[in-house]
Amino acid sequence: MKRVAVAFTGPSGSGKTTLVEKISKVLIQTQEVAIIKNDPKDKAIFDIEGKDSYKFSQTGAEVVVTSPSRTTYFSKRHKELKDIIKIFDHFDILLVEGLKTLPLPRISIFRDEIDESYLDCSEAIAVDDSVNLSDYNIPKHIAILNLNDTNEIIGWIEKNAKSV
Repeated sequence: MKRVAVAFTGPSGSGKTTLVEKISKVLIQTQEVAIIKNDPKDKAIFDIEGKDSYKFSQTGAEVVVTSPSRTTYFSKRHKELKDIIKIFDHFDILLVEGLKTLPLPRISIFRDEIDESYLDCSEAIAVDDSVNLSDYNIPKHIAILNLNDTNEIIGWIEKNAKSV
């Protein structure tokens, strides 16, 4: 099984989650898809206070909650990408949102303006019509993708995703 990964990055509100969701819905029809979402500000809430799974996760232990329709893993420990990949076990393509320091091919997402600080860690950028590309000096090695063309972005992913 060929397992590949690609990452998405960009400023808050640029549309990263929406794009990953759109791509996932297409890819899941023919492939096993896994997603990693980085939460750099530690804002996400995954369980409800007072429930057993919340109580267990608050102990600091590694916790797995199983049911007939899902398995949920709670960890209070930092994991490296290779360790997270082992948790997923079976997938064809891994989509990573955030984590711009990972050595993965990366698409940076922009609306309205390009934050040029992302260009150093990007192999492609995805923009919509709100971005005037002539205002920027985009390095020639960076592919420019249409943020609203899911098929074009998936094509780039198929050519550039890295084996993991």
